[in-house]
Amino acid sequence: METRELWVARGAQRLDQYLACQDLELSRAQLQRLIREGSVLLNGAIPKASDGVKVGDHIIVTLPPPTPSKLTPQAIPLDIVYQDQELLVVNKPAGLTVHPSPGHPSDTLVNALLAIYPDLPGIGGEQRPGIVHRLDKDTSGLMMVAKSARAHNGLSQQIKDRRIRKGYLALVSGKLTPDEGLIDAPIARDPRHRKRMAVVQEGRDARTRYKISERLDGFTLVQVYPETGRTHQIRVHFASMGHPLLGDTVYGGKSSLLSHHFLHAHLLGFRHPITNEYLEFTSPLPEELEEVLRLLKQPGNESGVNPRVVKSTSGGRSL
Repeated sequence: METRELWVARGAQRLDQYLACQDLELSRAQLQRLIREGSVLLNGAIPKASDGVKVGDHIIVTLPPPTPSKLTPQAIPLDIVYQDQELLVVNKPAGLTVHPSPGHPSDTLVNALLAIYPDLPGIGGEQRPGIVHRLDKDTSGLMMVAKSARAHNGLSQQIKDRRIRKGYLALVSGKLTPDEGLIDAPIARDPRHRKRMAVVQEGRDARTRYKISERLDGFTLVQVYPETGRTHQIRVHFASMGHPLLGDTVYGGKSSLLSHHFLHAHLLGFRHPITNEYLEFTSPLPEELEEVLRLLKQPGNESGVNPRVVKSTSGGRSL
């Protein structure tokens, strides 16, 4: 085990917040666990994570040995649109699960990342190394991934403070009105269908802004800007208005146009967690979603139905 000794040069903050800003290569959650386990001493005593620190305080941190990762690196092609020493931005295809789960231990974004960046396992947790936010398996688009613990902490704090700018393109069923608006409806686990989410009065605060981009026969293409980040938020909010996403088999129904729901994370903006520089990225609609729009615009397609099904692909460029 390694021991690190620290002397506080600036005070007036929580112990776990102070340690997260030090070069310990541990996430705030990992540091809180070390504090609970008694592996951190503050002026010779075992503290709480919420205890304040002041100038001159003496801290000793006993770091555990690294735990070998049980995850398997896999050479899955990735479309990486930006990277530096601290983070990367990846354009995830529909059909790719973000992180392993008991029923899905491989063929995920995490497995692909580990093949390129083998040092990720200690950043953000063993099962979700580098992951600071997620997209549903069948949602395509931009995601940020941390390559260091300090980047993970900084990006996670921006998410918590709702300072990340996210924009989506969604194709919803029917004629959505008005042309722009705010859906403000709390979301929680559906009391009747436990595998789904729903608008529930006692649920967590959830707000989604939208602006119509284009009207098509039987559908509406919408720019979506969620102000909160609840599970399935965009899908649940539009379904609750009677306008489920095209192809959403959980909250709407199957479509002959697409084998999964039409939702793409096309805009991502955030402050670099180390330099504080504002970074913003955009991603055009994948070809499979563009093809759906072309089919809907064909003459004589008033019903919005076509026997051709556009299937998702997991292609991209690899590093």
